[in-house]
Amino acid sequence: MELLGKKSTVAEHGYLDDHFLLAMPAMKDDRFARTVIYICAHNEDGAMGLIINQPQQMRFPDLLVQIGVIEEQDAIRLPDSARDLIVRHGGPVDRSRGFVLHSDDVTMESSTPVAEDIFLTATVDILRAISAGKGPKHTLMALGYAGWGAGQLETEIIENGWLTCPANAELLFDSEIEQKYDRILSSIGIDLAHLSHTAGHA
Repeated sequence: MELLGKKSTVAEHGYLDDHFLLAMPAMKDDRFARTVIYICAHNEDGAMGLIINQPQQMRFPDLLVQIGVIEEQDAIRLPDSARDLIVRHGGPVDRSRGFVLHSDDVTMESSTPVAEDIFLTATVDILRAISAGKGPKHTLMALGYAGWGAGQLETEIIENGWLTCPANAELLFDSEIEQKYDRILSSIGIDLAHLSHTAGHA
């Protein structure tokens, strides 16, 4: 994730770090229909984000067993926070790779700041902490990510593919996935019926 090493702020450069992207009706790629993406990094080289409203069928305990963090018989001993953690489909790129967005109360040596109080960790140590009940208060687990090359995301926004708005930590981390798209639209005062006539930012 070279992009994560070049943190830029929207205020200074106009980039979309720590923003939501919401797919517009004009979105041409069916894989992203009605998706909400949290942008983790955006600079002159491109952008990287995680889809936050598409759950995977795989349960988090099963993932821990699959990658060897716990033994199968130990899954029942996991704390509720780990048993109930939803594994999300983060995007079509590198779908076997895991990413954890989390609050800043617990960080690892490999954690990268995304916003003032939000970090991204893509190493197994964060999963061990979560499974031991010592993880961050707020976590979002995703497999895979969405990526754009230089200028690609900007072009898609100009073509009315995406609506953008500043991210909200409460909406980012809550587990009400099915209603997340509509709730974020509502939070910025946009009526779904009028989306096709809305510009690419809020």
